[in-house]
Amino acid sequence: MPPTLASLVHHSALKLTVRAGEDRLDVPVRWAHVSELADPVPYMEGGELLLITALKLDAEDPEAMRRYVKRLVGAGVVGLGFAVGVNYEEIPEALVDAAREEGLPLLEVPRRTPFLAISKAVSAAIAADQYRAVTAGFAAQRELTRQALSAGPEGLLGALAAQVDGWAALYDASGAVVAAAPEWAGRRAARLTAEVERLRERPAPASAVVGGPEHEDRVEMHSLGTGRRPRAALAVGTAAALGTAERYAVHSAIALLTLTTERSRSLHAAEQRLGTAVLRMLLAGEPDHARAVAGDLYGGLLDAPFRMVVAESVPGSAARVHADAHGHVAKSGSGGAALAADTGGDPLGGLAEGMEAAAARSGEAVLVVPEGERLVVLAADGGAAVAACMRYAAALEAARAAPEQAGGEEEELVVGLSAPAGPIAAAAAYKQAEQALSVARRRGRVLVEHEQLAAGSVLPLLADDAVKAFADGLLRALHEHDATGRGDLVASLRAWLSRHGQWDAAAADLGVHRHTLRYRMRRVEEILGRSLDDPDVRMELWLALKATSSE
Repeated sequence: MPPTLASLVHHSALKLTVRAGEDRLDVPVRWAHVSELADPVPYMEGGELLLITALKLDAEDPEAMRRYVKRLVGAGVVGLGFAVGVNYEEIPEALVDAAREEGLPLLEVPRRTPFLAISKAVSAAIAADQYRAVTAGFAAQRELTRQALSAGPEGLLGALAAQVDGWAALYDASGAVVAAAPEWAGRRAARLTAEVERLRERPAPASAVVGGPEHEDRVEMHSLGTGRRPRAALAVGTAAALGTAERYAVHSAIALLTLTTERSRSLHAAEQRLGTAVLRMLLAGEPDHARAVAGDLYGGLLDAPFRMVVAESVPGSAARVHADAHGHVAKSGSGGAALAADTGGDPLGGLAEGMEAAAARSGEAVLVVPEGERLVVLAADGGAAVAACMRYAAALEAARAAPEQAGGEEEELVVGLSAPAGPIAAAAAYKQAEQALSVARRRGRVLVEHEQLAAGSVLPLLADDAVKAFADGLLRALHEHDATGRGDLVASLRAWLSRHGQWDAAAADLGVHRHTLRYRMRRVEEILGRSLDDPDVRMELWLALKATSSE
């Protein structure tokens, strides 16, 4: 504890006597200061014990003393020490009355007690308190380190909560609560997700204080990680502001959790290298070797149906957008401030973090392999990671569609999702995901599932520019013939193909004789140099007609 007026009064060597403010002696003393100025207030910081002899004061003037004492109280002076036997043989009643009116503790200092002795006593007590705080901080650091090594983050949080006489919680990159201590603190910590997201907007390291007298507790929040974007966050809740010893404990916890986070990043990088090897074996048709290499790390994932996700970032003209694993979106557009959890223009990183965090919370395995501007993920079919991917994509889709989000060039995300597959069919699942990705890119969608393609129509795929160019080239000669007014070969070809080569039905649709239609089809063959008896030719012509008719 820092020195107080009460501890100075009880100091046997100082012989101080209380003349006013007896009920306010428990206030801490930050320093002892000597000043004979008539107005020392400009030089006060608050928390001082002011020592005077009233050399330049009319201490017997009641009105002057009331003004003097009132200004001292307003400046935060916690006590006034008056030396008797120097300028006054005893403390003037005017000063005593003024101190009582304002509730300012007034201490009588005997002539044999020099002000220097009081200053030394205060300084020694402050130094002793700081030493105790440092010693307690070192002890807390040892205990936190021991818990971190033996019990992990959960044990560290429990030790920290005990040190600060409050609670502590750890959040992951998505803002979800990873662990909390005591157990009841998980509900309190979960209500601070928005505050964690706001903290992530700021460059690391960052901190914030939430709550105050009107709240149930005071919460300090600190970002964790050495990179530009925080990897996690720590929240510490207490009934009052932290003391020096508690502050040491919190700083030690931040350092230990940051080391844990960075170590986890190194392990994560090693897992990704292993995951890359496992993926290559699966795509090469070697599932048994993949299982052997994966071991317990991904073994469970390879024993059940999984989905293959292929995602890539492409240039876009939308505002910067982020969605976490819960589908919460953060956007920054023209005229608006950036909202929480910005990916920093890295939508692939945001997708990977969201899927990994969701999988970790549900206890399922997930294999994430970055490939430059592309990301490949194996995740359990029907699991939390796939659900997080879909929420992420849906949130980005909604944000992209918002008209107020039109802005500068930013990286956008495109995702293809395969049908459920097993290790033997991994290569086929990868091809499915790539096909879905290609369709998503052409359609301007964030995510397309391969199953949606199988259940839909092939016609939307004809919107591709390359297909249209092929169709135009294939039918150009027929259009040029029709433009001369010598027949209607394109319409006749469309009617004949739509009737599967049935002459009478196609001729009836056109309102011409079937011999006329036969003549026109021979002219089509002559102009194109292709036989309509070839099914491949009929297929290409039909698709070409569909592609050009969709313009």
